[in-house]
Amino acid sequence: MRWTRAAATAATLSIMLAGCGAGPSDRPVVAVERPGAGGAQTEAPAPQDLAKAEVPKTDLAWRDCTAATLSSLDFGPAPAGLVLDCAEFSTPIDTAGTVLGTFRAGALRARLPQTPTDAPPLVLTSGSDRSSASTLAGLAIGPNSALLAAQPIVAVDRRGIGASQPIDCIPAQLRAVMTDLGQTGVGNADQVGAVAGFSQDATIACRDFLQPYEGTFDAPHAADDIEQLRKQWQVDKINVLGAGNGAKVALSYARRYGDHLARLVLDAPEPVGADATTMAEARVTGAEAALTAFAQRCKAANCALGADPRAAVLALMNKANSGGLGDISAADLSTALTGFLSSPRGDQANRVTALADVLAAADRGDRGPLSALVAREAAAITSDGEFVNRCTDSQQPPTADKARELAETWASKYPVFGRNAAIGLMVCSAWPVSTAAPLPSELDLPVLVFAGVADPIVGGAAASVTGALGSAGARHATMTWQGWGHPVITHSGCAQKAVNDYLAEGKLPADGGACPA
Repeated sequence: MRWTRAAATAATLSIMLAGCGAGPSDRPVVAVERPGAGGAQTEAPAPQDLAKAEVPKTDLAWRDCTAATLSSLDFGPAPAGLVLDCAEFSTPIDTAGTVLGTFRAGALRARLPQTPTDAPPLVLTSGSDRSSASTLAGLAIGPNSALLAAQPIVAVDRRGIGASQPIDCIPAQLRAVMTDLGQTGVGNADQVGAVAGFSQDATIACRDFLQPYEGTFDAPHAADDIEQLRKQWQVDKINVLGAGNGAKVALSYARRYGDHLARLVLDAPEPVGADATTMAEARVTGAEAALTAFAQRCKAANCALGADPRAAVLALMNKANSGGLGDISAADLSTALTGFLSSPRGDQANRVTALADVLAAADRGDRGPLSALVAREAAAITSDGEFVNRCTDSQQPPTADKARELAETWASKYPVFGRNAAIGLMVCSAWPVSTAAPLPSELDLPVLVFAGVADPIVGGAAASVTGALGSAGARHATMTWQGWGHPVITHSGCAQKAVNDYLAEGKLPADGGACPA
């Protein structure tokens, strides 16, 4: 497989582990509100009814990569006692054997001095939202340590993302115009049409680059990689937590390998069975809500954005839209804002004034700090690997005419993020639509679900997921976090406590409970 344009196709795909990555964190609360008694679905089964995950009998060859990981993510020094370990493991390109060969996937393990050595690890996946390793690192450096103190956590990056060999399939010039959604090249004339053309060029480049492996970057293949890790560990049962798009991977694992699941946590899962437009609008709704929460905190902190921080951000977006921020496009600004608002750093809410300073400086003409932020967030959430995986997962993109209509409608309805989100629907428009990953048809397992009231990655999507769980016969309980950001567990100590209780005995909290901001 050709992982760089100059490399020759090889029968065996070997993915070398780059520096393991991790991500930021935000201070959570410690008490769980449990309103009302739940029905039968919130009652814990007797412990003997549920098998537990096991400690690996044969572990990976871990090596300490704490400093390198946090440095590569610009997360600062490690908290006292935190250890991040990197490792690689081989996994088949395709378990069905339609494509032969193996590649090497990367994993990151986090632990604290008090983490029990005899506790089974929790496997974490963020899917295509960002590297799973960065999500884990964000949790690990945050002020909430309950989850990590109870067991080690192992993050597995999705193919082509993070610690996996990066996919380099989009030529640099094409990547640049795609990243700014055509604003630099065509201005505001017809960005939708321009991005549709860029999508065609990028799709041809990447599918040619990846052949004959182009069909192995979907959620079920990501689930196969987690199953390979279980086999390497030589255990029968594992615990899995899927956040955002990672919930799609986790549900694929439940569908294919449900007999090997001991516990399943879905943290802010993306919608299931939704088309691209529905998913994009959910994200935009969540991003606007997160920005409002950010602005409220910013104002309370007397930040640099003045008396009305939200209006200041909107004015800056309008300036970017008209070319008033130089080479920083409206899409670039949207990437910076979304990347910050969705950062897994557990201390993210305490970094509000830092973002305000960057935005205020850009408004005054000092665009250097904002350019640096754009570059950092783009590297985290807009890589070629993320393009390939997201487009592979994407369902039913709208026509260009519909996207143009949405650009007008959403610009009014969602003034900061709407227009860019509508144009962005064209990024995957040329990618062949694949069959939606099938959901579990039967799942005899209690499932813990978290949702956020202001989530910039998935919006409020938990209902479609819990509906699918109910259809599969799974007992489930949903807890709602009242804060802003993504995912819940990196920001909420309350959520971490609920996860620990669930992992220990399989006991679900009352359905409809809440975690304070």
